[in-house]
Amino acid sequence: MNIAVIRYNAGNIQSVSFALERLGVNFVITDDKEQIQKADKVFFPGVGEASSTMSYLRERKLDQLIRNLKQPVLGVCLGMQLMCRFSEENNTDCLGIFHEPVRKFTPQNDMKVPHMGWNQLQLRNSWLDPQLENSDVYFVHSYFVPVSEHTSAITSYIEPFSAAMHKDNFYAVQFHPEKSAKAGELVIQSFLKV
Repeated sequence: MNIAVIRYNAGNIQSVSFALERLGVNFVITDDKEQIQKADKVFFPGVGEASSTMSYLRERKLDQLIRNLKQPVLGVCLGMQLMCRFSEENNTDCLGIFHEPVRKFTPQNDMKVPHMGWNQLQLRNSWLDPQLENSDVYFVHSYFVPVSEHTSAITSYIEPFSAAMHKDNFYAVQFHPEKSAKAGELVIQSFLKV
């Protein structure tokens, strides 16, 4: 299987690489359009800020490329948020693959923002392995996607939100599978099987 990890100005590509290496998966980290288009599966990871990342993608026409990919694509964390229509982070127009908006958490009582830590998954018509029901996975984020028709796993922090999503050939997770131990490996394996 030929895997492409999209290289762009967002962090955590290294940790995604280590996770794929641990699973014995062959992959290439690239921003080469042809290489990405030829891949069997594409990872779209990300840690960073929405508007500067979208500017970078637009400058290199990677935004159009990602939207038009036909093979399975997995967005991770910021990658998932950028797949949405709009982010409240600096009022950013995103890729629009999912029509949902990305909202900012409002801190409540002792629940601080960013949300950092382990939360349990509740699967919903999911592409994720059924063994992941009630599994704990690791989150670090200040913005979230509300629960919608494209939600394939839910968790709750301040309010319920989309922990995973799916539409057509596009899959996404808000948490970090590469930092989620055995559950995270099972998430990556779930994607590799779609």
